[in-house]
Amino acid sequence: MKFTSKKITRRSSLTHGTALTAALGFPSIVPHHVLGDESPSNKVTLGIIGVGAQGSGLNLNMFLQQKDCQVVAVCDVVPQKCVRAKTLIDEHYQSSDCRIFADFRDLLNRPEIDAVCISTPDHWHVPMTQLALKAGKHVICEKPTLTIQEGRELVEAVKQSGKVFTVGLEDRSLIHYHKMAEAVRNGAIGELHTIHVGLPYKKTVYPTLPESPVPEGVNYAMWLGPAPYEPYNANRMKGQVWRQIHDYAAGVLTDWGAHLVDTAQVGNFSENSSPISVEGSGTIPENAMNDVPNQFNLTYTYANGVKMHVESDQPRIRFEGSEGWCGNNGWRGGIEAHDRSIYRRTYKDNKLWKMPAREQRNFLDVIRHGAKPNYDAEALHRLSTTLLIGYTCMQLKRPLQWNPITEAFVDDAEANALRTRPQYTDWENA
Repeated sequence: MKFTSKKITRRSSLTHGTALTAALGFPSIVPHHVLGDESPSNKVTLGIIGVGAQGSGLNLNMFLQQKDCQVVAVCDVVPQKCVRAKTLIDEHYQSSDCRIFADFRDLLNRPEIDAVCISTPDHWHVPMTQLALKAGKHVICEKPTLTIQEGRELVEAVKQSGKVFTVGLEDRSLIHYHKMAEAVRNGAIGELHTIHVGLPYKKTVYPTLPESPVPEGVNYAMWLGPAPYEPYNANRMKGQVWRQIHDYAAGVLTDWGAHLVDTAQVGNFSENSSPISVEGSGTIPENAMNDVPNQFNLTYTYANGVKMHVESDQPRIRFEGSEGWCGNNGWRGGIEAHDRSIYRRTYKDNKLWKMPAREQRNFLDVIRHGAKPNYDAEALHRLSTTLLIGYTCMQLKRPLQWNPITEAFVDDAEANALRTRPQYTDWENA
Protein backbone atom coordinates (compact mmCIF):
# COMPACT_ATOMS: atom_id res chain seq x y z
CA MET A 1 0.00 0.00 0.00
CA LYS A 2 1.44 3.35 -1.01
CA PHE A 3 1.62 6.09 1.61
CA THR A 4 1.85 9.72 0.56
CA SER A 5 2.38 12.65 2.91
CA LYS A 6 0.79 16.01 2.24
CA LYS A 7 1.14 19.07 4.42
CA ILE A 8 -2.11 20.10 6.04
CA THR A 9 -3.15 22.52 8.75
CA ARG A 10 -4.11 20.38 11.72
CA ARG A 11 -6.44 21.16 14.57
CA SER A 12 -5.32 20.46 18.11
CA SER A 13 -6.35 17.14 19.59
CA LEU A 14 -9.56 16.74 21.56
CA THR A 15 -8.75 18.98 24.48
CA HIS A 16 -12.15 18.44 26.00
CA GLY A 17 -11.88 14.69 25.60
CA THR A 18 -8.31 14.72 26.95
CA ALA A 19 -9.42 16.57 30.06
CA LEU A 20 -12.18 14.06 30.63
CA THR A 21 -9.72 11.20 30.16
CA ALA A 22 -7.43 12.61 32.80
CA ALA A 23 -10.29 13.06 35.23
CA LEU A 24 -11.64 9.55 34.94
CA GLY A 25 -10.23 6.36 36.37
CA PHE A 26 -10.00 3.20 34.29
CA PRO A 27 -12.54 0.45 35.12
CA SER A 28 -11.44 -2.05 37.74
CA ILE A 29 -12.39 -5.12 35.71
CA VAL A 30 -9.96 -7.95 35.03
CA PRO A 31 -9.83 -8.49 31.26
CA HIS A 32 -11.03 -11.77 29.80
CA HIS A 33 -7.66 -12.62 28.23
CA VAL A 34 -5.89 -12.51 31.62
CA LEU A 35 -7.97 -15.02 33.59
CA GLY A 36 -10.03 -16.53 30.77
CA ASP A 37 -13.28 -18.36 31.29
CA GLU A 38 -12.47 -18.97 34.96
CA SER A 39 -12.35 -15.27 35.85
CA PRO A 40 -15.03 -14.12 38.30
CA SER A 41 -16.48 -11.66 35.84
CA ASN A 42 -15.87 -13.77 32.72
CA LYS A 43 -16.37 -10.72 30.51
CA VAL A 44 -14.75 -9.60 27.30
CA THR A 45 -13.65 -5.99 27.82
CA LEU A 46 -14.57 -3.86 24.83
CA GLY A 47 -13.74 -0.42 23.45
CA ILE A 48 -15.99 1.30 20.93
CA ILE A 49 -14.22 3.44 18.32
CA GLY A 50 -16.70 5.72 16.59
CA VAL A 51 -19.88 6.42 18.55
CA GLY A 52 -22.08 8.06 15.96
CA ALA A 53 -25.38 6.66 14.72
CA GLN A 54 -24.09 3.16 13.98
CA GLY A 55 -21.49 2.93 16.72
CA SER A 56 -23.71 4.15 19.51
CA GLY A 57 -27.22 3.67 18.20
CA LEU A 58 -26.74 0.03 17.17
CA ASN A 59 -23.41 -1.54 18.14
CA LEU A 60 -23.11 -0.06 21.62
CA ASN A 61 -26.70 -0.87 22.50
CA MET A 62 -26.33 -4.44 21.27
CA PHE A 63 -23.11 -5.03 23.23
CA LEU A 64 -24.65 -3.59 26.40
CA GLN A 65 -27.21 -6.42 26.21
CA GLN A 66 -24.49 -9.11 26.30
CA LYS A 67 -23.81 -10.34 29.85
CA ASP A 68 -20.34 -11.67 29.03
CA CYS A 69 -19.10 -8.35 27.68
CA GLN A 70 -18.36 -5.04 29.36
CA VAL A 71 -17.90 -1.83 27.39
CA VAL A 72 -15.09 -0.01 29.18
CA ALA A 73 -14.01 2.73 26.76
CA VAL A 74 -15.21 4.93 23.92
CA CYS A 75 -13.42 7.07 21.35
CA ASP A 76 -14.58 9.59 18.77
CA VAL A 77 -13.20 12.71 17.11
CA VAL A 78 -16.30 14.60 18.33
CA PRO A 79 -16.09 14.95 22.13
CA GLN A 80 -19.82 15.44 22.61
CA LYS A 81 -20.49 12.03 21.10
CA CYS A 82 -18.08 10.46 23.57
CA VAL A 83 -19.82 12.14 26.49
CA ARG A 84 -23.23 10.90 25.34
CA ALA A 85 -21.94 7.37 24.88
CA LYS A 86 -20.18 7.34 28.27
CA THR A 87 -23.36 8.56 29.95
CA LEU A 88 -25.35 5.73 28.35
CA ILE A 89 -22.74 3.14 29.38
CA ASP A 90 -22.35 4.38 32.94
CA GLU A 91 -26.11 4.49 33.44
CA HIS A 92 -26.38 0.91 32.17
CA TYR A 93 -23.66 -0.44 34.48
CA GLN A 94 -24.53 1.90 37.36
CA SER A 95 -20.93 3.05 37.57
CA SER A 96 -18.63 5.80 36.33
CA ASP A 97 -15.97 3.44 34.98
CA CYS A 98 -16.24 4.01 31.21
CA ARG A 99 -13.25 5.92 29.95
CA ILE A 100 -13.13 8.43 27.09
CA PHE A 101 -10.21 8.47 24.68
CA ALA A 102 -9.50 11.37 22.35
CA ASP A 103 -7.12 9.28 20.20
CA PHE A 104 -7.95 5.71 19.18
CA ARG A 105 -4.25 4.80 19.43
CA ASP A 106 -4.34 5.46 23.17
CA LEU A 107 -7.34 3.15 23.48
CA LEU A 108 -5.52 0.44 21.54
CA ASN A 109 -2.52 0.72 23.85
CA ARG A 110 -4.57 -0.20 26.93
CA PRO A 111 -3.79 -3.82 27.92
CA GLU A 112 -7.04 -3.98 29.89
CA ILE A 113 -9.03 -3.94 26.65
CA ASP A 114 -9.56 -7.29 24.92
CA ALA A 115 -11.45 -6.18 21.83
CA VAL A 116 -12.66 -3.19 19.85
CA CYS A 117 -15.70 -2.36 17.75
CA ILE A 118 -14.86 -0.02 14.85
CA SER A 119 -17.79 2.07 13.60
CA THR A 120 -16.04 4.75 11.56
CA PRO A 121 -16.42 6.03 8.00
CA ASP A 122 -15.34 3.50 5.37
CA HIS A 123 -11.90 4.95 4.65
CA TRP A 124 -10.80 4.15 8.22
CA HIS A 125 -12.07 0.54 8.37
CA VAL A 126 -8.99 -1.34 7.20
CA PRO A 127 -6.19 0.97 8.43
CA MET A 128 -7.70 1.10 11.92
CA THR A 129 -8.34 -2.65 11.98
CA GLN A 130 -4.73 -3.32 11.01
CA LEU A 131 -3.50 -1.17 13.90
CA ALA A 132 -5.94 -2.83 16.32
CA LEU A 133 -4.78 -6.31 15.32
CA LYS A 134 -1.16 -5.22 15.68
CA ALA A 135 -2.01 -4.04 19.20
CA GLY A 136 -3.33 -7.52 20.01
CA LYS A 137 -7.06 -6.71 19.98
CA HIS A 138 -9.91 -8.78 18.60
CA VAL A 139 -11.90 -6.68 16.12
CA ILE A 140 -15.44 -6.34 14.90
CA CYS A 141 -15.59 -3.72 12.16
CA GLU A 142 -18.30 -2.21 10.00
CA LYS A 143 -18.40 -2.93 6.27
CA PRO A 144 -17.12 -2.36 3.54
CA THR A 145 -13.46 -2.02 2.58
CA LEU A 146 -12.57 1.13 0.65
CA THR A 147 -10.39 -0.56 -1.99
CA ILE A 148 -9.84 -4.03 -3.39
CA GLN A 149 -6.15 -4.12 -2.47
CA GLU A 150 -6.67 -3.18 1.16
CA GLY A 151 -9.23 -5.98 1.44
CA ARG A 152 -6.59 -8.56 0.56
CA GLU A 153 -4.16 -6.86 2.95
CA LEU A 154 -6.78 -7.13 5.68
CA VAL A 155 -7.12 -10.88 5.10
CA GLU A 156 -3.37 -11.32 5.47
CA ALA A 157 -3.21 -9.09 8.55
CA VAL A 158 -5.87 -11.18 10.29
CA LYS A 159 -4.04 -14.41 9.47
CA GLN A 160 -0.77 -13.08 10.84
CA SER A 161 -2.35 -11.66 14.01
CA GLY A 162 -4.05 -14.82 15.23
CA LYS A 163 -6.85 -12.59 16.54
CA VAL A 164 -10.58 -12.74 15.89
CA PHE A 165 -11.97 -10.50 13.16
CA THR A 166 -15.65 -10.32 12.28
CA VAL A 167 -17.84 -7.85 10.42
CA GLY A 168 -20.70 -5.71 11.66
CA LEU A 169 -23.16 -6.90 9.02
CA GLU A 170 -26.43 -8.50 10.04
CA ASP A 171 -27.87 -10.10 6.90
CA ARG A 172 -26.74 -13.68 7.48
CA SER A 173 -28.56 -13.62 10.81
CA LEU A 174 -31.84 -12.20 9.46
CA ILE A 175 -34.54 -14.77 8.77
CA HIS A 176 -35.78 -13.06 5.56
CA TYR A 177 -32.47 -13.38 3.74
CA HIS A 178 -31.49 -16.69 5.26
CA LYS A 179 -34.69 -18.40 4.09
CA MET A 180 -34.34 -17.04 0.56
CA ALA A 181 -30.72 -18.15 0.23
CA GLU A 182 -31.59 -21.53 1.74
CA ALA A 183 -34.39 -22.13 -0.77
CA VAL A 184 -32.23 -21.15 -3.74
CA ARG A 185 -29.19 -23.17 -2.69
CA ASN A 186 -31.34 -26.25 -2.16
CA GLY A 187 -32.94 -26.11 -5.62
CA ALA A 188 -36.41 -24.90 -4.64
CA ILE A 189 -36.59 -22.65 -7.72
CA GLY A 190 -34.68 -25.01 -10.00
CA GLU A 191 -31.47 -23.90 -11.63
CA LEU A 192 -30.71 -20.28 -10.76
CA HIS A 193 -30.09 -18.05 -13.78
CA THR A 194 -30.91 -14.43 -12.80
CA ILE A 195 -30.75 -12.26 -9.69
CA HIS A 196 -32.29 -8.80 -9.39
CA VAL A 197 -31.03 -6.53 -6.59
CA GLY A 198 -32.55 -3.14 -5.87
CA LEU A 199 -30.72 -0.60 -3.74
CA PRO A 200 -32.10 2.72 -2.45
CA TYR A 201 -32.04 5.61 -4.86
CA LYS A 202 -30.70 8.50 -2.78
CA LYS A 203 -32.13 11.57 -4.47
CA THR A 204 -30.72 14.05 -1.96
CA VAL A 205 -28.04 16.32 -3.38
CA TYR A 206 -25.71 17.90 -0.84
CA PRO A 207 -24.59 21.42 -1.73
CA THR A 208 -20.93 22.32 -1.76
CA LEU A 209 -20.49 24.69 1.17
CA PRO A 210 -17.70 27.22 1.70
CA GLU A 211 -14.85 26.42 4.05
CA SER A 212 -15.68 27.08 7.69
CA PRO A 213 -13.86 26.80 11.04
CA VAL A 214 -13.59 23.34 12.55
CA PRO A 215 -15.86 23.17 15.63
CA GLU A 216 -14.07 23.54 18.94
CA GLY A 217 -12.62 20.26 20.17
CA VAL A 218 -13.23 18.29 16.96
CA ASN A 219 -10.11 16.59 15.64
CA TYR A 220 -10.77 17.04 11.94
CA ALA A 221 -7.31 15.87 10.89
CA MET A 222 -7.94 12.56 12.66
CA TRP A 223 -11.35 12.24 11.00
CA LEU A 224 -9.71 12.71 7.59
CA GLY A 225 -7.07 10.16 8.57
CA PRO A 226 -5.67 8.35 5.51
CA ALA A 227 -7.84 10.40 3.11
CA PRO A 228 -6.46 13.47 1.28
CA TYR A 229 -6.91 16.87 2.85
CA GLU A 230 -10.01 18.86 2.02
CA PRO A 231 -11.12 22.04 3.82
CA TYR A 232 -13.72 21.54 6.51
CA ASN A 233 -17.31 22.61 5.96
CA ALA A 234 -20.48 21.88 7.86
CA ASN A 235 -21.55 19.08 5.50
CA ARG A 236 -18.39 17.01 5.13
CA MET A 237 -18.54 14.96 8.34
CA LYS A 238 -22.27 14.25 8.22
CA GLY A 239 -23.03 10.56 7.86
CA GLN A 240 -25.19 10.67 4.75
CA VAL A 241 -22.83 13.14 3.07
CA TRP A 242 -19.46 11.44 3.53
CA ARG A 243 -20.96 8.24 2.13
CA GLN A 244 -21.46 10.09 -1.15
CA ILE A 245 -17.85 11.35 -1.36
CA HIS A 246 -15.20 9.29 -3.15
CA ASP A 247 -12.42 10.01 -0.63
CA TYR A 248 -14.34 8.25 2.14
CA ALA A 249 -16.78 5.79 0.54
CA ALA A 250 -18.40 4.68 -2.71
CA GLY A 251 -22.02 5.58 -2.08
CA VAL A 252 -25.09 3.40 -1.92
CA LEU A 253 -23.49 0.66 -4.01
CA THR A 254 -21.00 -0.34 -1.30
CA ASP A 255 -23.22 0.71 1.62
CA TRP A 256 -26.57 -0.95 0.95
CA GLY A 257 -25.00 -3.21 -1.63
CA ALA A 258 -23.01 -4.94 1.09
CA HIS A 259 -26.32 -6.15 2.48
CA LEU A 260 -28.36 -7.36 -0.45
CA VAL A 261 -25.52 -8.37 -2.76
CA ASP A 262 -24.20 -10.63 -0.02
CA THR A 263 -27.49 -12.53 0.05
CA ALA A 264 -27.38 -12.70 -3.75
CA GLN A 265 -23.90 -14.21 -3.70
CA VAL A 266 -24.79 -16.67 -0.93
CA GLY A 267 -27.76 -17.88 -2.97
CA ASN A 268 -25.42 -18.32 -5.94
CA PHE A 269 -22.75 -20.22 -3.94
CA SER A 270 -20.38 -17.35 -4.76
CA GLU A 271 -19.88 -15.81 -1.32
CA ASN A 272 -16.18 -16.70 -1.47
CA SER A 273 -15.64 -15.55 -5.03
CA SER A 274 -16.58 -12.67 -7.34
CA PRO A 275 -18.16 -12.15 -10.76
CA ILE A 276 -16.07 -12.46 -13.92
CA SER A 277 -17.46 -9.36 -15.64
CA VAL A 278 -19.50 -6.22 -15.07
CA GLU A 279 -21.07 -3.63 -17.33
CA GLY A 280 -23.38 -0.68 -16.80
CA SER A 281 -23.38 2.98 -15.88
CA GLY A 282 -23.94 5.44 -13.08
CA THR A 283 -24.89 9.11 -12.74
CA ILE A 284 -23.23 11.58 -10.38
CA PRO A 285 -25.32 14.59 -9.27
CA GLU A 286 -24.18 17.94 -10.66
CA ASN A 287 -23.13 20.95 -8.59
CA ALA A 288 -22.93 18.99 -5.36
CA MET A 289 -20.53 17.55 -2.82
CA ASN A 290 -21.72 14.17 -4.06
CA ASP A 291 -19.03 12.81 -6.36
CA VAL A 292 -20.03 9.14 -6.53
CA PRO A 293 -23.02 7.82 -8.50
CA ASN A 294 -26.35 7.95 -6.70
CA GLN A 295 -28.18 6.38 -9.64
CA PHE A 296 -26.84 3.31 -11.43
CA ASN A 297 -27.64 0.14 -13.32
CA LEU A 298 -25.07 -2.66 -13.37
CA THR A 299 -25.07 -6.21 -14.71
CA TYR A 300 -22.61 -8.74 -13.28
CA THR A 301 -21.91 -12.15 -14.80
CA TYR A 302 -20.59 -15.06 -12.72
CA ALA A 303 -18.48 -17.99 -13.90
CA ASN A 304 -21.53 -20.30 -13.70
CA GLY A 305 -23.44 -18.06 -16.11
CA VAL A 306 -25.73 -16.47 -13.52
CA LYS A 307 -26.40 -12.78 -14.14
CA MET A 308 -27.01 -10.29 -11.34
CA HIS A 309 -28.67 -6.97 -12.15
CA VAL A 310 -28.08 -4.25 -9.54
CA GLU A 311 -29.93 -0.96 -9.87
CA SER A 312 -30.77 2.07 -7.77
CA ASP A 313 -34.46 1.83 -6.98
CA GLN A 314 -35.62 0.52 -3.60
CA PRO A 315 -34.29 -2.30 -1.39
CA ARG A 316 -35.38 -5.61 -2.91
CA ILE A 317 -34.03 -8.93 -4.09
CA ARG A 318 -35.41 -11.54 -6.48
CA PHE A 319 -33.94 -14.89 -7.48
CA GLU A 320 -35.20 -16.44 -10.73
CA GLY A 321 -34.67 -20.07 -11.63
CA SER A 322 -35.77 -22.66 -14.14
CA GLU A 323 -38.70 -23.75 -11.93
CA GLY A 324 -39.77 -20.57 -10.13
CA TRP A 325 -38.69 -17.51 -8.18
CA CYS A 326 -38.39 -16.10 -4.67
CA GLY A 327 -37.60 -12.71 -3.17
CA ASN A 328 -38.91 -9.73 -1.25
CA ASN A 329 -39.50 -6.00 -1.51
CA GLY A 330 -38.24 -3.49 1.02
CA TRP A 331 -35.60 -3.91 3.69
CA ARG A 332 -36.62 -7.01 5.66
CA GLY A 333 -39.82 -7.07 3.62
CA GLY A 334 -42.04 -10.13 3.71
CA ILE A 335 -40.62 -13.02 1.71
CA GLU A 336 -42.49 -14.10 -1.41
CA ALA A 337 -42.18 -16.90 -3.94
CA HIS A 338 -43.92 -18.72 -6.77
CA ASP A 339 -44.84 -21.20 -4.02
CA ARG A 340 -44.47 -19.96 -0.45
CA SER A 341 -44.25 -23.51 0.85
CA ILE A 342 -40.61 -23.61 -0.23
CA TYR A 343 -39.82 -21.62 2.93
CA ARG A 344 -41.41 -24.29 5.15
CA ARG A 345 -39.50 -27.22 3.73
CA THR A 346 -36.89 -29.17 5.63
CA TYR A 347 -34.06 -29.80 3.22
CA LYS A 348 -32.15 -33.07 3.46
CA ASP A 349 -28.40 -32.43 3.32
CA ASN A 350 -29.13 -28.71 3.65
CA LYS A 351 -26.70 -26.73 1.49
CA LEU A 352 -26.75 -23.66 3.75
CA TRP A 353 -25.30 -23.23 7.21
CA LYS A 354 -27.58 -22.85 10.22
CA MET A 355 -28.71 -19.27 10.75
CA PRO A 356 -26.27 -17.74 13.28
CA ALA A 357 -26.72 -15.25 16.10
CA ARG A 358 -26.57 -11.51 15.44
CA GLU A 359 -23.15 -10.14 14.60
CA GLN A 360 -22.36 -8.69 18.05
CA ARG A 361 -23.27 -11.93 19.82
CA ASN A 362 -21.41 -13.93 17.18
CA PHE A 363 -18.25 -11.85 17.71
CA LEU A 364 -18.22 -12.71 21.41
CA ASP A 365 -18.94 -16.38 20.69
CA VAL A 366 -15.99 -16.53 18.30
CA ILE A 367 -13.69 -15.01 20.95
CA ARG A 368 -14.93 -17.15 23.83
CA HIS A 369 -15.89 -20.44 22.20
CA GLY A 370 -14.27 -20.51 18.76
CA ALA A 371 -17.58 -20.22 16.92
CA LYS A 372 -17.62 -19.70 13.15
CA PRO A 373 -17.70 -15.99 12.24
CA ASN A 374 -20.80 -14.80 10.41
CA TYR A 375 -18.43 -12.85 8.18
CA ASP A 376 -14.67 -13.25 8.30
CA ALA A 377 -12.07 -11.09 6.56
CA GLU A 378 -12.15 -13.17 3.38
CA ALA A 379 -15.95 -12.88 3.12
CA LEU A 380 -15.78 -9.11 3.61
CA HIS A 381 -13.03 -8.82 1.01
CA ARG A 382 -14.88 -10.88 -1.60
CA LEU A 383 -18.16 -9.03 -1.04
CA SER A 384 -16.46 -5.62 -1.19
CA THR A 385 -14.58 -6.70 -4.32
CA THR A 386 -17.82 -7.46 -6.15
CA LEU A 387 -19.15 -4.02 -5.30
CA LEU A 388 -15.91 -2.20 -6.04
CA ILE A 389 -15.46 -3.69 -9.50
CA GLY A 390 -18.91 -2.29 -10.25
CA TYR A 391 -17.80 1.07 -8.92
CA THR A 392 -14.69 0.92 -11.10
CA CYS A 393 -16.89 0.12 -14.12
CA MET A 394 -18.84 3.32 -13.46
CA GLN A 395 -15.64 5.33 -12.97
CA LEU A 396 -14.20 4.19 -16.30
CA LYS A 397 -17.58 4.13 -18.09
CA ARG A 398 -16.95 0.82 -19.83
CA PRO A 399 -17.38 -2.94 -19.30
CA LEU A 400 -14.71 -4.77 -17.33
CA GLN A 401 -13.47 -8.36 -17.11
CA TRP A 402 -12.40 -9.64 -13.68
CA ASN A 403 -10.38 -12.69 -12.66
CA PRO A 404 -11.50 -13.83 -9.17
CA ILE A 405 -8.44 -16.08 -8.81
CA THR A 406 -5.72 -13.53 -9.56
CA GLU A 407 -7.92 -10.72 -8.19
CA ALA A 408 -7.12 -8.50 -11.13
CA PHE A 409 -8.90 -6.96 -14.11
CA VAL A 410 -8.06 -8.87 -17.27
CA ASP A 411 -5.49 -7.10 -19.48
CA ASP A 412 -6.55 -3.70 -18.15
CA ALA A 413 -3.82 -1.59 -16.57
CA GLU A 414 -6.09 1.44 -16.17
CA ALA A 415 -8.65 -0.52 -14.18
CA ASN A 416 -6.02 -2.36 -12.15
CA ALA A 417 -4.54 0.95 -11.06
CA LEU A 418 -7.85 1.69 -9.35
CA ARG A 419 -7.64 -1.36 -7.09
CA THR A 420 -5.78 0.80 -4.57
CA ARG A 421 -5.40 4.43 -3.52
CA PRO A 422 -2.69 6.56 -1.91
CA GLN A 423 -2.76 6.68 1.88
CA TYR A 424 -1.97 9.98 3.60
CA THR A 425 -0.11 10.05 6.92
CA ASP A 426 -0.61 13.53 8.39
CA TRP A 427 -3.17 12.16 10.85
CA GLU A 428 -0.31 10.41 12.67
CA ASN A 429 0.62 13.76 14.25
CA ALA A 430 -2.96 14.91 14.80
